[in-house]
Amino acid sequence: MDQDFESFGKGNVTRREFLELATVTTLLSTLSPPAVGETRDGIPYRQLGRTRESVSAIGLGGWHLGIQKDESESIRLVRAALDGGINFLDNCWDYNNGQSEIRMGKALRGGYRQKAFLMTKIDGRDKKTAAQQIEQSLSRLQTDHLDLLQFHEVIRMNDADRIFAPGGGVEAAVEAQKGGKIRFIGFTGHKSPDIHLKMLQTAAAHNFHFDTVQMPLNVMDAHFDSFQQKVLPVLVKEEIGVLGMKPIGDGLILGSKTATAVECLRYALSLPASVVITGCDTVERLQQALETARSFKPMTQTEIADLLGKTAEAAQNGQFESYKTTHNFDGTYQNPQWLG
Repeated sequence: MDQDFESFGKGNVTRREFLELATVTTLLSTLSPPAVGETRDGIPYRQLGRTRESVSAIGLGGWHLGIQKDESESIRLVRAALDGGINFLDNCWDYNNGQSEIRMGKALRGGYRQKAFLMTKIDGRDKKTAAQQIEQSLSRLQTDHLDLLQFHEVIRMNDADRIFAPGGGVEAAVEAQKGGKIRFIGFTGHKSPDIHLKMLQTAAAHNFHFDTVQMPLNVMDAHFDSFQQKVLPVLVKEEIGVLGMKPIGDGLILGSKTATAVECLRYALSLPASVVITGCDTVERLQQALETARSFKPMTQTEIADLLGKTAEAAQNGQFESYKTTHNFDGTYQNPQWLG
């Protein structure tokens, strides 16, 4: 019997890992990528939940846009993405002390704003702080409205309670939405699927329906404290737009030597995500993402099982998902004042 397990992937899959792998592949067989409604410059577009919006299957991550030495390089990246067929742009009020939003705002001049589905995120948990951050983001991005606003880093069990409390952040978001400054509202987090489920349950208790939810979806998450297993089926059932992030785990997964960047992107695209957001700090990496999207064909069940077999052992303790297991990626842990 053990020989059957050892024949999978790298040859080191235990019985428990094999059974978990069977569970994941069975779940995936019931889920598939959203139907492609159209293509633009060869990039497939998918429906964003129940919003009736059509968004590019690949989205451009915002954090990496604030790290180039010359802001003209950041501007070139954003415009190359939009010219290449991507319309979904990710950002956040706190990325690189606001530089990511400032540079994206400059890139969206000259008619580029009209090409974009523009999303940014805020940290404010109370109404006053959230409202201030919304206004700052609008100013930096040089726009009168956001297509999507998301509450950032929902990584604590009490975040949902704070956001939905009287005078909480959701009140600022709803007021901005009524005022035409925001079209849709969602939330993000990278820590625990249980925290995501708490946020969804709290929203439901307040008769509030999120338009989108963002979370890590990758070949490691499939095995460890898994958003894919616990949260993804709920979002699909509720017709909430799924925004996958960290398809390569901010590069950490490549260090495991179990999957290539292209395999990671293709796996994430094979899940029922409306968008897979990937960070690109150079034009070369952007082109890799564009080429992967243009040539994309969903992985077969055999391909998925083989890839998950290769990654199962490396994934078990979260070593290559330190955004779940440490505070290294938690900006609001390092800067609690951002929460208000």
